[in-house]
Amino acid sequence: QVQLVESGGGLVQPGGSLRLSCVVSTTIISFNSMAWYRQAPGKQREFVARITSGGGTIYADSVTGRFTISRDDAKNTVYLQMNSLKPEDTAVYYCKGTGRYDYWGQGTQVTVSS
Repeated sequence: QVQLVESGGGLVQPGGSLRLSCVVSTTIISFNSMAWYRQAPGKQREFVARITSGGGTIYADSVTGRFTISRDDAKNTVYLQMNSLKPEDTAVYYCKGTGRYDYWGQGTQVTVSS
């Protein structure tokens, strides 16, 4: 019954920005942490960013300084602000909530291309 729904993906030119959203069907405080992962064609799914229940954040080296993860408990939503996008950021981005179990969204496509 727990659902995570990502949105905000699309096509953007290199150097551009996008903001991804992940809306959770339950209260977001049900999760110990929430995270974003991504999977490029032919590649393994990789960690992008995580925000803990205490508000601490962790980023993959590849996105540090460019991406920002945040949450809005009132809206039961987690965000990923992506700036200075590069072609290598092209992937399907997935939202993950971690509590007693792990829950995954269906993904949203981000394409960075000229």
